[in-house]
Amino acid sequence: MTDTHDLSRITVLVPGALNDHAAKRIEKTFEMIRMDSADPAKVTPELAGKVRGIAAFGGISAGFMDALPKLEIVASFGVGYDSVDAVHAGKKSVMVTNTPDVLTEEVADTALGMLINAVRELPRAEDYLREGRWVKEGPYRLTPGTLRGRKAGIFGMGRIGQAIAHRLEAFGLPVAYHNRRQVEGMDYEYHPTLVSLAGAVDTLISVVPGGASTLKAVNAEVLKALGPNGVFVNIGRGSTVDEEALAAALRDGTILAAGLDVFADEPNVPKALLDVPNATLLPHVGSASVHTRNAMADLVVDNLLSWFSKGEPVTAVPETAHVKAKR
Repeated sequence: MTDTHDLSRITVLVPGALNDHAAKRIEKTFEMIRMDSADPAKVTPELAGKVRGIAAFGGISAGFMDALPKLEIVASFGVGYDSVDAVHAGKKSVMVTNTPDVLTEEVADTALGMLINAVRELPRAEDYLREGRWVKEGPYRLTPGTLRGRKAGIFGMGRIGQAIAHRLEAFGLPVAYHNRRQVEGMDYEYHPTLVSLAGAVDTLISVVPGGASTLKAVNAEVLKALGPNGVFVNIGRGSTVDEEALAAALRDGTILAAGLDVFADEPNVPKALLDVPNATLLPHVGSASVHTRNAMADLVVDNLLSWFSKGEPVTAVPETAHVKAKR
C-alpha cells in the first residue's frame, strides 16, 4: 500500500462536476486532475498512464474505465450507482464505492415531507395564501386526502426503506413491503409482487435503485391496484416509473396524488406531470442539505484514502466486493 505521505503522487481524476468539499479534500491530498466529462475520447496518453482513481457523481462507463488501464478505484458520490458500470469494473478488478448510510435519514425525511405535501396539499395551500386568495375567497378547501387510516407500502426495504418505515410507524401507519426477496427477521408484512403490495395498501413509496430489473416497474397495473385513494411517492430513481402512465393515473383519478423527487430524464420533467395539480414535484433534493452532502463528500474521499493507504475501501458496492488492491 502507499504511505500516507506519498498520496500526493497518486493521480485522481474528477470528470465533470463534483461536490466542492470533496474536490477540495482530494486536491489537498492527491494529484487531482479535472476534465469536463467522462468521455473516453478525451483521455490522453498521459492520463491513461497515470490515473489510478476516479471521484465522480456517477456516469462512468465501461469504455471510460477501459481507457484508463491503471485505474484501481471509482469513488462514486451518491448511494445510487446505476450510472457506473460496476459489473464491468468487477470483471476488470476495479473497485467501486458509493456513499450509503450518511444520507439515509435526510432522504427518509424528504420522503415523509413529500407524502404529507401530496396528501394534505400543503404547497397548494401556501400558494393560495401568497396569492391573496385566503383574504378574497376565504379558507382553503378541506383536503380530500389525509394520513389517517392509511396503510403504507414500501417498494425497496433497504436502509432508506427501513428508515421511512420507522417514521411511518411513528405516524401510526401500518407498513408492508415488496423486495426481490423477503428480509430475514423483519416483521413487516411481505408481498412477493409489487402489484400485490399495491393492492394491499393505499400509500406506495418507491425507494428502489435504477437498472434493467426495475425499469418502469411502477406501471399502469400497479397504479390501478393502488386505487382512487392511492398516493404514490418516489424517492428512489425516476427510471423505475412509467411516467406517462403515472400522469394519466393522476389526471383521470386512478390515484389521488403523487410526490416525486426523481425523474427519468433529469432535469427534464414531463409536461404531463407538470400539468397535473395533484403532483408534488421536487428537483431531486432528497439528500440536498449542506450537512448531508458534506458527509457524502467525506465518504467519497475517505474511500480513496482507505483504498490507497490500507488496501481496502470503506463502502464497496456488492459487484466489486471481491476486488483486491494491487500490491
